[in-house]
Order: sequence, then structure tokens, then C-alpha cells
Amino acid sequence: MEDEALLGRITADPAIFGGKPIIRGMRIPVELVLSLLAQGETPESILDDYPDLQREDIRACLAYARAAIADDRLSAVRVQSA
Repeated sequence: MEDEALLGRITADPAIFGGKPIIRGMRIPVELVLSLLAQGETPESILDDYPDLQREDIRACLAYARAAIADDRLSAVRVQSA
């Protein structure tokens, strides 16, 4: 899956977590998944703890972080208006 397709899994809704990026409209913030990975959690353990997540969601979080750091356009992230 390419980065743009992965980024399509990330949404931002002002009504959820103040508009922070979340995964597929669920109340699971991208920053939570990135934090868990940074703490040494494996994708498998994250998927076990959050059964609604899919492996591509974790990859989408990494793609989002890479795009944000690289200052790439994040136009594939779906932003919903309030």
C-alpha cells in the first residue's frame, strides 16, 4: 500500500480529540499508536490490545509521522468539518 493510500486511513475531526489525527474515524489517535511503538510495543501486541485496528492502520500511523517530519503534504488525510 502506498503512502497516499495509507494516509487515507487517517482522519481528523474537530469533534474528536480536538481535531487530532485519528485512525479511520475511530477514537484511536495516531499519536497513541506512535507512542506505543516508541515504547517498544510490537505491532502484534497493539493489534491484540486494539482488535478494531488492522496492520495497515499501524503502517498508516508510520506513514503519517514520516510525512509530517518530511514536511510533505498531508492532503490524503480526511479532515471533517465541525
